Amino acid sequence: MEQQLIHVKHGFEPVYDNHSRILILGSFPSVKSREQKFYYGHPQNRFWRVMEALLNEEAMQSTEDKKAMLLRHGIAVWDVIDECDIRGSSDSSIKNVITTDLSVILNDSPIEKIFANGNKAFELYMKYSYPVYQREIIRLPSTSPANAAYNPERLIKEWQKCISCYLL
Repeated sequence: MEQQLIHVKHGFEPVYDNHSRILILGSFPSVKSREQKFYYGHPQNRFWRVMEALLNEEAMQSTEDKKAMLLRHGIAVWDVIDECDIRGSSDSSIKNVITTDLSVILNDSPIEKIFANGNKAFELYMKYSYPVYQREIIRLPSTSPANAAYNPERLIKEWQKCISCYLL
């Protein structure tokens, strides 16, 4: 049985501070992330493993440790969408988009570069946010488990190529 399209609000705050130089944008939180009220909560999502490898950090378990790790390295994380109609965690089902107010981060932090975690985040940013903020975005391969074309090693290599010069 196919899941119903439901209207969902994002539900948790961005991770950033006044030292954040990189902004990584996802599309919209998965069901697991919404349940945990934090980014990349699905156990099969490779975001945290990629970050730990790039930042040369030990595996982080708690939300607070993950936030601290990102902030230590000048990384902000948020999503392009604040609320939408969605079926489960399916990015392809997203409709009736209300975008996040990225000016909150862009005005308060010295963001040098914005990166999209995957094609959908890139497409949504270009459609809804780029016309408002006029800030370029670089598309990175998605860390989602649905992106089977990229194993963890290949993901780390691609992400490192793009963001290593911006890391603290």
